[in-house]
Amino acid sequence: MPPTVEDRLLDIKEAIAEIEDILKDISFDRFNSERRIRRLVERYLEIACEAALKLPDHIKAQAPNIDWRKMTNFANLLRHAYHSTRVDVVWDIVQNHLPPLKSFVDNRIRAGGK
Repeated sequence: MPPTVEDRLLDIKEAIAEIEDILKDISFDRFNSERRIRRLVERYLEIACEAALKLPDHIKAQAPNIDWRKMTNFANLLRHAYHSTRVDVVWDIVQNHLPPLKSFVDNRIRAGGK
């Protein structure tokens, strides 16, 4: 049985929580210099982006402030071109694109996911 919308929302929420925990008190310079931290964050970003990619369009339409295309492109990059992932792009997504996604997912979960 494929994951439900609620499953995908929870996957996003959990992946973002892991990223926040990993990056607590981590500066960009440390993130840039510690490959293991970057790879771990990239994996959780891949999970969050992939789950976001699979959300139905009518759910995504409720959050026009989220750059869904960027999330889709980034999920593809992490899957297929991981060797060319730029640290500054990962950091930008974590700092600027995950907070609105987190807020949206939290609101959807509170509303029952639908």
